[in-house]
Amino acid sequence: MKKITSLILALVLTFSLVALSACGDKDTDDKNSDSADDKVITVGASATPHAEILEQVKQALADEGYELKIVTYDDYVLPNQALADGTLDANYFQHKPYLDSFNAKNGTNLVSVGTIHYEPFGIYGNGVTDLKDLAKGATIIIPADDSNETRALFLLQQEGLIKLPDDADAAKGVSTLDIVDDGGYNIVTVQADTVPAQLKNASAGTIAVINGNYAMEAGFSVGKDALATEDASSEAAQTYANVLVVKEGRENDPAIQALYAALTSDKVKDYINSTYDGAVVPIF
Repeated sequence: MKKITSLILALVLTFSLVALSACGDKDTDDKNSDSADDKVITVGASATPHAEILEQVKQALADEGYELKIVTYDDYVLPNQALADGTLDANYFQHKPYLDSFNAKNGTNLVSVGTIHYEPFGIYGNGVTDLKDLAKGATIIIPADDSNETRALFLLQQEGLIKLPDDADAAKGVSTLDIVDDGGYNIVTVQADTVPAQLKNASAGTIAVINGNYAMEAGFSVGKDALATEDASSEAAQTYANVLVVKEGRENDPAIQALYAALTSDKVKDYINSTYDGAVVPIF
């Protein structure tokens, strides 16, 4: 009887040790997994130019021990939702006013790590090769929606064509109703993506303010065809620069700081300047 009892105790002890060992292995595996996850940076981005720019920093991050995973999106809502729920570590597709609006509407706490680039608005002409030759009474076509209208009006003021109130604020926004002096021009607002076609079909002597991406899609060269573009130091360019975004509290994570440093390197600046013909401009 004593032998049987001893055998049972021995078996119980053996199974206990195996179980403890298994738990220890699992804890070690979990720690190793967490450590591995710390070295993977998952970033959401628009395909062009954001994902293309991110591709340029993969090797620099790899040299520091990080793996960069890029997830592309074709809308402006999902990448912020994915960042808020922890699916992404960061995203890169938006400017600060859009980010602030998204946070206000959705109760999220997403923050900018810093600016990377802006996509300048440009003024293009139909039969106009110099803004000095723009006739009084000429039509100026601009996009009609929120930030696009604001940027267009600030660009027109930058070039001395109109006057906005002294307290006009790019972040707060302005509309044609805020124009103090229209310079005698006929300013027409239309849907942003239709501006290039409207300009093409307009009478000679008309000019238009066009978003950088729509200008490229319409075959305009920002560097060669634009009569004027947003200056990098302008309030509009600074306000609407595209930013790297994370959840509040992660701004100083080593991985995020490594990503931001790579995105603001000379290599990225040279890539942007040599690739996008002025349609994308580094702002660091």
